[in-house]
Amino acid sequence: METEKEKAIWQVAKKRVEFKRHLATYVIINGMFWLLWYFSDGDVERQAFPWPVWPMFGWGIGLLFSYLNAYVFTKENSVQKEYDKIKDRM
Repeated sequence: METEKEKAIWQVAKKRVEFKRHLATYVIINGMFWLLWYFSDGDVERQAFPWPVWPMFGWGIGLLFSYLNAYVFTKENSVQKEYDKIKDRM
């Protein structure tokens, strides 16, 4: 039987694996966007602003939130911090 702490650790581990998959997908797909842009028929030097920047920016925001959810604001950390704060007041 798993304890509550083990369940919380499994949840954090799953979030971190999901983030790593998300990051790998981000790198592969955006790399393909940049290759597509570079090798397309248009004159690369003539274009002032490359279009792959836009999907990278938008998707990057989602990736940032995924990172924060997996590594910074994990439920276990939040609960532990709140517990420590209440414990210090008493």
